[in-house]
Amino acid sequence: MSTARFIKCVTVGDGAVGKTCMLISYTSNTFPTDYVPTVFDNFSANVTVDGSTVNLGLWDTAGQEDYNRLRPLSYRGADVFLLCYSLISKASYENISKKGEELKKMIGAVTYIECSSKTQQNVKTVFDAAIKVALRPPKPKKKPRKKRTCFFL
Repeated sequence: MSTARFIKCVTVGDGAVGKTCMLISYTSNTFPTDYVPTVFDNFSANVTVDGSTVNLGLWDTAGQEDYNRLRPLSYRGADVFLLCYSLISKASYENISKKGEELKKMIGAVTYIECSSKTQQNVKTVFDAAIKVALRPPKPKKKPRKKRTCFFL
């Protein structure tokens, strides 16, 4: 029996935007009613998508500014980043746009999916898409080669 491939999935976003709620909603099909700020947490789940079983490592990062210097330590070895923001917080969207640009330079962005942890709408879709991208990453775009001119003197 082969071992399942490990995929590291890191959530990033401001504090109180629902990163932990999304992870709990995905892993336990429940929505937590109490807010407890996360410092750093991770959990693991075996998941099957399109016939492939993977061990999905879920990394829940702290969104508060106090942890700005620690948060990037969780990025190492990540296969997928889920950029999270609240639809009712313009500031959280603007902040994730900045973080997104940093991460885009590292890995490239692939897709955008809105979900609701409370109703569980599209939560599974988000994680299925993340797993599929990690299993079959898009081919990098080829940069056009510069024409070189040779001079003989």
